[in-house]
Amino acid sequence: MKPFRSLLFVPGHKPSWADKAIRAGAHALILDLEDAVPASAKEEGRAAVAATIDRLADGPAGLVVRVNPLDTDLFGKDIAAVVRRGLTALLLPKVYGRDDIVAFDALVTAAEIDRGLPRGSVGLIPSLETARSLSHVDAIATAPRVVSLMAAAAKDADISREVGFRWSAAGLETLYLRSKVVLAARSAGLDHIVLGLWQDVQDLQGLRAFAEANRDLGFGGQVLIHPSHVDTANEIYTPSDAELERLRRLVAAYEDGARQGQGAVTFDGEHIDLAHVQSALSILAAAGQTEGDH
Repeated sequence: MKPFRSLLFVPGHKPSWADKAIRAGAHALILDLEDAVPASAKEEGRAAVAATIDRLADGPAGLVVRVNPLDTDLFGKDIAAVVRRGLTALLLPKVYGRDDIVAFDALVTAAEIDRGLPRGSVGLIPSLETARSLSHVDAIATAPRVVSLMAAAAKDADISREVGFRWSAAGLETLYLRSKVVLAARSAGLDHIVLGLWQDVQDLQGLRAFAEANRDLGFGGQVLIHPSHVDTANEIYTPSDAELERLRRLVAAYEDGARQGQGAVTFDGEHIDLAHVQSALSILAAAGQTEGDH
């Protein structure tokens, strides 16, 4: 999946909000058919999301849809309606194990065939908001179509109820869970992992601290609930110009040493070798992809 730094929830039955999300600079929109849409508006929301995807298919933002979970009667109609050209991925709520991902994969494949899309066009992003999903995260990460993982760490949400922790802004109670998701994703070869979410709309300093801590832990982006959070997420999860310039100088220093037959060199007072260069090149490549797409 492209390195989306900010993924902003938009209620599926309010299509005008999608335009506001794009104007706010969100790298991706999560068009929500689950919690944000009341039961009486599910059909309306489904049609509105399909129309929004058609309208924004060639726009600047990725388009992700959170469908309803497998324990409802809605997920099949959701998938049939929204799998279409321009859809980046589905965000899968309340999954429990690999079998859930396989079930979604089969439904998406059928929808792709029906729409005349190449198989595998649409990715899957499991939302790890149940205790069982966290226990089975390694198997989930390697399931078909999985392009990213979303770790849930929101205050008083499904995950806190499931696990039984008391949420704090410092996040020590979820550190193990978040770290486990990062490790599983990296082990499965997933380059981009996202986290949700900061709920205090007014507390931008709290958002910044939360984002910085999770960036340092290995997350590449954040799921958001308000347009005012987009700029902060984009800033925190994107390397600064100074950081990128330092990485370019690091690569150049190593390559200069390699031409002289050295396997390791000193750069800014530090010992660096090929492992450091590979890490630098990975960050530079991801940053270049983000700059090119947004």
